[in-house]
Amino acid sequence: MDITAFNMNYFSLKGKNAIVTGGNTGLGQAFSLAMAKAGANILMPSIMPDDPDFTKLVEAEGVKAQYMEADITKDGVCAAVVKKCVDTYGSVDIVVNCAGICLIAEVREFGREKWDQMISINLTAAFEMSYEAAKFMIDQKSGKIINICSMFSYLGGQWSPAYAASKHGIAGLTKCYCDELAQFGVQVNGIAPGYFKTPVAKASMENPDRNKWIVDHTPDGRWGDIHDLMGATVFLASKASDFVNGHVLAVDGGFLVR
Repeated sequence: MDITAFNMNYFSLKGKNAIVTGGNTGLGQAFSLAMAKAGANILMPSIMPDDPDFTKLVEAEGVKAQYMEADITKDGVCAAVVKKCVDTYGSVDIVVNCAGICLIAEVREFGREKWDQMISINLTAAFEMSYEAAKFMIDQKSGKIINICSMFSYLGGQWSPAYAASKHGIAGLTKCYCDELAQFGVQVNGIAPGYFKTPVAKASMENPDRNKWIVDHTPDGRWGDIHDLMGATVFLASKASDFVNGHVLAVDGGFLVR
């Protein structure tokens, strides 16, 4: 046992190239910037408009960053994104499957159209991106896939059955891809965020009853700040997590224990 082999460079992502789906908005910005701060070049495929200011913020970390307009639910787009990363940066070392939506409706109003839309982006697109990236990662005998799961990977999904189903599904995808890709030196893990202060959560934060319930249900007694996710992302993307595989890491202030 050689404990002296470990050093802080294990957390460095210098020279690594990462795809972050939806990486120019919401929680995706935290994942993109965190890995840039650790040294990774970033490709951000998204259906959201380009945000040049955010791209410059990422590049200010001394790395390369590029936005790519891409609807990853369309046939062939995930393959094109992976090819773009390889052609632009030379490899695909990290994939963060972050892009997702949450549609809300009572069960009688939550029909097939809403179901298909959510499963397509939250689960099928993550599978497609992982599938395409895995081809390169297998050949290079290394890689990190990080799926953004949810507390609803474990809980029910009142008012959004497709969200809960897709997040249960992506936790399962994490485990089955780990089981197959580990032999090639590829780690596949997930992050399950709790309640975070983002624009999507604004309505809940401004609703006194809802806000109180969330804070009271979280042992830390607060909403998560977006930077609370950034260290977990770097850890799972780095050499420091090489023996962490098939795990879904809850970053939730303890929400799931209550």
